[in-house]
Amino acid sequence: MRLLIVEDEAELRAQLKSRLQALGYAVDTAADGKEAVFMGSEYPFDLAIVDLGLPFISGIDVIKRWRADGLNFPVLILTARDRWQDKVEGLDAGADDYVSKPFHFEELLARTKALLRRSAGIAQSVLRCGPIALDTGAQTVRVNDQPVELTAQEYKVLEYLMLNTGKVISKTVLIEHIYDQEFDLDSNVIEVFIARLRRKLDPQNTLRPIETLRGRGYRFTLERTPG
Repeated sequence: MRLLIVEDEAELRAQLKSRLQALGYAVDTAADGKEAVFMGSEYPFDLAIVDLGLPFISGIDVIKRWRADGLNFPVLILTARDRWQDKVEGLDAGADDYVSKPFHFEELLARTKALLRRSAGIAQSVLRCGPIALDTGAQTVRVNDQPVELTAQEYKVLEYLMLNTGKVISKTVLIEHIYDQEFDLDSNVIEVFIARLRRKLDPQNTLRPIETLRGRGYRFTLERTPG
């Protein structure tokens, strides 16, 4: 999952980026409203964390511009403002949730995960597709209730494919959603991860959960099951 942090306080911005990257998220940052508007329109983010008090363009106006441009990724507001009216204004502008400063990182993380699940139409933290169960909270995978060891990058690829089960996902889109803007888009690393996932998830080649569509990309073929 690729996140955008919009925060003008350099230390907090760096702390959030470091902690979220350590948890496996691809993270880009913006220090002011102008940069945030540009980045939101140029890169395919899965969620943005936005401070309201930004230089040049306020966080409220950043969100309004994104929504006016048809950008529908979830937005989590960070606000040091105590007035409930400011929080309501943020939600009315198109934000999905808020965290008040000062905050505990664990709360921000929990709200981030909940928004990502909600945007994918998932109510619970465990995503099940056939015999494959992916726990987005613990970042673990089981097949037929047996644990499967994945690297951090293999997990990212599988998570994105399962969140978009049935959809054709190009290699470029996969790269853009699991890496930040500094990654080399010409790399063949995705093919390597797909091959490894097939071996680990389906060693007998009976499930065939990941389909390759030549010239188009990949599709996770197992249907999502409730629970």
